[in-house]
Amino acid sequence: MEKNKDDGSNKEQEEEQVVNPWVVSVKDGGKIDYDKLIDKFGCQRLDQSLIDRVERLTGRSPHVFLRRGVFFAHRDFGEILDSYERGDKFYLYTGRGPSSESLHLGHLIPFLFTKYLQDAFKVPLVIQLTDDEKCMWKNLSVEESQRLARENAKDIIACGFDISRTFIFSDFDYVGGDFYKNMVRVAKCVTYNKAVGIFGFTGEDHIGKVSFPPIQAVPSFPSSFPHLFSGNDRLRCLIPCAIDQDPYFRMTRDVAPRIGYHKPALIESSFFPALQGETGKMNASVPCSAIYVTDSAKQIKDKINKYAFSGGQDSIELHRKHGANLEVDIPIKYLGFFLEDDTELEHIRKEYGAGRMLTGEVKKRLIEVLTDIVERHKRARAAVTDEMVDAFMAVRPLPNMFS
Repeated sequence: MEKNKDDGSNKEQEEEQVVNPWVVSVKDGGKIDYDKLIDKFGCQRLDQSLIDRVERLTGRSPHVFLRRGVFFAHRDFGEILDSYERGDKFYLYTGRGPSSESLHLGHLIPFLFTKYLQDAFKVPLVIQLTDDEKCMWKNLSVEESQRLARENAKDIIACGFDISRTFIFSDFDYVGGDFYKNMVRVAKCVTYNKAVGIFGFTGEDHIGKVSFPPIQAVPSFPSSFPHLFSGNDRLRCLIPCAIDQDPYFRMTRDVAPRIGYHKPALIESSFFPALQGETGKMNASVPCSAIYVTDSAKQIKDKINKYAFSGGQDSIELHRKHGANLEVDIPIKYLGFFLEDDTELEHIRKEYGAGRMLTGEVKKRLIEVLTDIVERHKRARAAVTDEMVDAFMAVRPLPNMFS
């Protein structure tokens, strides 16, 4: 059975930090302890040998998110690479719960990395828009959830995915047929007590929430997409996602061999922190905690200057003497995500940590980097038409998906 220390057994640890698909919080405003999370969830840390294999097998430099440990944990990623090296194919699966009009930078991270994987390995991708989930959890109407799904699809398409290898679907539109059959197979294998242990459901939760996990599970199985993978039920699946989604796929991996499928493999990221500090992840419901892909250059500048938590000292004199605390400094952490140049990043870290560079200088560089990313994304999104969304979401074969 899939290792899982999170089935309601360690109450004290749960109180210290809560990480699940709906809540990410740490007691007394502390930082997420990712080592504890790896131990609690039972996944593995992504080591340098796997990153080196990716470079060797694809002939591409590892993505910045791999080089800097943004994607830091995995389940069976080595087996995916073993299979690929033998000449076997796999497919990618990721998703988005459309709860807001536009995405923030934290939402972009799995999509930017998934695009890298698609391009590097030349494999197909399915992207699930869980409009049904957000309808149930966020008290949105069905119609509003569907509208947000299409709006979010435009942002996803703007990341540059290859339409000849990509199928985007919303649950409200696609669930049925073979997909639904797999949902029933999964549901029959998971007891209510098991679901409560994994997801923390209570007697106050409506039954829609309890019924949802199989919907997110079954895109892991190729037979859920007969228009893409007919007759290829043993095709492996790799899921890039943030680590708060791990509970869904611990459940999925436990069930998969019992219904005749490979366990999906995962490669999991840390959270993109809020501007105010590393007490959790950037939150779409708290606008001042997030940089949105719709923000203007002025809004980005104002948010960074006003809200981005600094590890610099209280005065220039003290800063020159002691330097910045890089462990808590949000501008440095954001540059670690989005500044491509390793040499420049190391230079900034060294100078800022020694006090030779001031907080204002670091924030200025961050504003430049994020403004460029957001402006490029805006231009790409403006080019995405409703017809393009329809094309990506059309149920169709992808004859060249492994070419």
